Amino acid sequence: MLEELKKTLDVLHKGGTILYPTDTVWGIGCDARNKEAVNKIFKIKQRAEYKSMVVLVCDEKMLNRFVKEVPAVAWDLIEAAEGPITIIYPEGRGLAQNVISADDSVGIRIVKDDFCRDLIHKFGKPIVSTSANLSGEPAPASFHEISNEVLSKVDYIVNWRQNETNNIKPSTIIKVAMNGEIKIFRK
Repeated sequence: MLEELKKTLDVLHKGGTILYPTDTVWGIGCDARNKEAVNKIFKIKQRAEYKSMVVLVCDEKMLNRFVKEVPAVAWDLIEAAEGPITIIYPEGRGLAQNVISADDSVGIRIVKDDFCRDLIHKFGKPIVSTSANLSGEPAPASFHEISNEVLSKVDYIVNWRQNETNNIKPSTIIKVAMNGEIKIFRK
């Protein structure tokens, strides 16, 4: 794992895109603070640029650096979540503008997966995570379901957990407001 972390970090530091295993499905990622790298992902996915992407952070401290204010209800949701949970916060900050929605909100997940957490911690910055498929197609359930078109367009494919076939699914997505209001987008 250490060698893969090193190779992946090198690509991220150079503004490249990666294909990597996350705590949910395989994802296409890059430095969430690098607008050009994020644009590369929109092109790889053939995705409209007005559609925002999820950002992964390694811990609560990093979350606080990239969200203007974390609503109290978000901490309760994070603590109670049994599986991966992406929370859409009212106002992101310090991220590439093209990962923040038009209303200034941003979807962020604190990862529990060892590889992702170590990668983000060593990188020192959040990483974009979007499913490894072309826009409109189903998210691949395993590495071997990722299309050749996606595989050929990323700058680096992480050689870690490629043979896993666990029944992995995308995260729960919940939008929170400062007043404590919540809206569930995906269970």
